[in-house]
Amino acid sequence: MKRREFSLAVTSVASTLALGAASSVHAQAAAPKEGKDYVKLSKPATTEAPAGKVEVVEFFWYSCPHCKDFEPLFAAWKQKAPANVSVRRVPVAFNASFVPQQKLFFALQAMPNFDALHIKVFHAIHAERNRLAKDEDIFAWVGKQGVDVAKFKEVYNSFSVSNQIRKATQLQQEYDVEGVPSMGVAGKYYTDGPRAGSMQNVLAVVEYLAGRSKDTP
Repeated sequence: MKRREFSLAVTSVASTLALGAASSVHAQAAAPKEGKDYVKLSKPATTEAPAGKVEVVEFFWYSCPHCKDFEPLFAAWKQKAPANVSVRRVPVAFNASFVPQQKLFFALQAMPNFDALHIKVFHAIHAERNRLAKDEDIFAWVGKQGVDVAKFKEVYNSFSVSNQIRKATQLQQEYDVEGVPSMGVAGKYYTDGPRAGSMQNVLAVVEYLAGRSKDTP
């Protein structure tokens, strides 16, 4: 897959969740292979995990249908992630048109009930066909969700959000993100659906790498 091609070979939500119900992400038959299931970065990426934790990053884009399909599986895995793992989401920007949705994500993180609002963004874009690609559309939608629009706008246009976007872009570059959804582990490893074969397998690879990273510098 070439950089910035957004279509990934990802299983549907139904088949993915069915697979998840049938077997744990631990059930991958053989240990993942470097160069096939994941790549090791030539230079370590920045991490923000607390001491003693292994950072796992999900790179996503709200308008990506595969990210929407992956979200329930990822959210369920995140809730049950190994104790040594610190998980966070990072919205990508392959061009300037992605920036409003990056700002949307980081501003929503400062609002109450973020988890519910995060899911509603995917629903608005993919089910209600509200693109949420421009500031005014985002503000109008946020107002309908019971969010304090004045407070949201203040955060949305803040230095804090601008700084978070700068750091997200830097991390995207450090991991050499090729498409979404994809995942980084410990500032050292990168994997995605085309490499691992499915997003279910991606989670198995991530768990393997997180366990390996716990015991290696």
